[in-house]
Amino acid sequence: MKAGFVNIFGKPNAGKSTLLNAIMGEKLAIVSHKVQTTRHRIKAILTEKDYQIIFSDTPGIIQPKYKLHEKMMQAVKGSLEDADLALLIVDAKDNPEESHEIFKSLHLKVPALVILNKIDALKDEQQLQTLTTFFKEQTYCKAVHPISALKKTGVAELLQTILHYLPEGTAFFEGDDISDLPTKFFVSEIIREKIFELFQEELPYHSAVLVREFKEKTTLVKISADIIVQRETQKGIIIGEKGSMIKKVGTLARIDIEAFLEQKVFLELFVKVRDKWRDNETFLREYGY
Repeated sequence: MKAGFVNIFGKPNAGKSTLLNAIMGEKLAIVSHKVQTTRHRIKAILTEKDYQIIFSDTPGIIQPKYKLHEKMMQAVKGSLEDADLALLIVDAKDNPEESHEIFKSLHLKVPALVILNKIDALKDEQQLQTLTTFFKEQTYCKAVHPISALKKTGVAELLQTILHYLPEGTAFFEGDDISDLPTKFFVSEIIREKIFELFQEELPYHSAVLVREFKEKTTLVKISADIIVQRETQKGIIIGEKGSMIKKVGTLARIDIEAFLEQKVFLELFVKVRDKWRDNETFLREYGY
């Protein structure tokens, strides 16, 4: 049996979360066209008869501005230490030099595959060839894989290459769990994704979600969650005129949570103001960072 840890690295918005979801065939990581959507390190467990792969989707690599960012980058650093294989994902439309600098700075001690994502957006074959040649010449790169994570093109072939590089061993996790994170975490992430979808500019970055109550009853799951923002004006925007926006967040989140849990859900949302929570150690701990 093959078993090991595979960690995904890259710039914000390169498609790490979309790739993880495509490999898992399940929506585990929230996805948004905005950068820095992923804040935690998400572990996904793919178990088949003859292999078990534990994937880590890490936050996009950035220069920290807040304590929150520092915690995000600690998650990246932590995942460098326990990998058997690294997936270095690149947006094929981006300047490859920027990603190359990031990958060099990781000082990887394990084999790495470079994943050229969003190839469907490239104008011609020559662009792909140039990118492939550029990364094949780098010392950290074992192989280059062109894919479209969104369209799942090239994902099956990538999985075969990953298995080739994984060590023989016994499974790390028993049973059919697909993550080591609690269900409550995924519920809060789904709510957070809706805030990214519905609100503009900086507001999604100033908000966090804390699930206060998660009770499984016979007919449904009762969930109560706080949306944390930094200012009263932001609270007003999230609630909306006569509660219109918070209702929209709740409806969209409930639909996705029900699909994720495969159960009926009663969802209650509250908006709380916590001044400068992104720089407050106590708040960050409480919100799971």
